Amino acid sequence: MPRYYFDLRDGDDLTPDEEGLELASVHSAQEEAALSLADLAKEAIHSRRIDGEGGLLAVEVRDDNGPVLQARFTVRLNS
Repeated sequence: MPRYYFDLRDGDDLTPDEEGLELASVHSAQEEAALSLADLAKEAIHSRRIDGEGGLLAVEVRDDNGPVLQARFTVRLNS
């Protein structure tokens, strides 16, 4: 079973996943990334880390061969 790593991006900051998860497929990795991103976005909004300028949160998924997918949450405020 392949191992997928879920690196967390908050603006310019990247926190690499050193452990990863063994998952059956890329689709399973996509689901895990989406769930993780939803939790990150909820926490960022509640803690007001996303300010009036907007922000980017992402879960960047990779396997042993390199990047696989990216799930993003972007906030843009029009003033």
